[in-house]
Amino acid sequence: MARMTKAEKEIYLKQRLVEMQEYENDLKEKGYRFIAGVDEVGRGPLAGPVVTAAVVLPDGFDVLGVDDSKKLTEKKREALYDVIMEKAVCYGIGIRDNSVIDEVNILQATKLAMQEAIENADEMLREKTGESIDFVLFDAMKIDEVEKPQMSLIKGDSRSLSIAAASIVAKVTRDRMMVGYHKVYPYYGFDSNKGYGTRAHYEGLENYGVTPIHRKSFLNSFFNK
Repeated sequence: MARMTKAEKEIYLKQRLVEMQEYENDLKEKGYRFIAGVDEVGRGPLAGPVVTAAVVLPDGFDVLGVDDSKKLTEKKREALYDVIMEKAVCYGIGIRDNSVIDEVNILQATKLAMQEAIENADEMLREKTGESIDFVLFDAMKIDEVEKPQMSLIKGDSRSLSIAAASIVAKVTRDRMMVGYHKVYPYYGFDSNKGYGTRAHYEGLENYGVTPIHRKSFLNSFFNK
């Protein structure tokens, strides 16, 4: 496939922007005003927390390139993160560390972190406008404890602009945390693998054992040595 020219890429990104606003626009036509996209990062790693974000974007948000964080380079994610945090009507972060993951399992920890993210975004919105989030778009998730109208979208981070924005915020937040952990535990490659099971990570485990940020439920064979 031939590389796109600069003009072709801009046309493509504008088309993507329109496509990814369809769910939000449909909901706004039904009367919803503050629609939060929610996503998570870090369900699969062997170490570190699961991090979630909830983001409400403003009407007329026209920043090109917002997409599933996994499709973007680190440089692009960092640039978009700054723009999203500046322009968002509100946002919230939710974090559950490895101890909670080990205690309740990764799915329940993710749901707890998502609830926290929504609550934090809701609090910011109330402080700014006196209003509350009135609809939540989840990426392949449903949380009954969130007492708001909600929709679960499979591959939502590629289909909804607000979910994609949340995926970027969560990803950048967690990546920065793991780079910080690398300074404390330098033998596992956390700065590059972000806690996932790479060769360097497994070598670190073999040579230095389990750290306080490892998920013991994910590493029973190492923990029981």
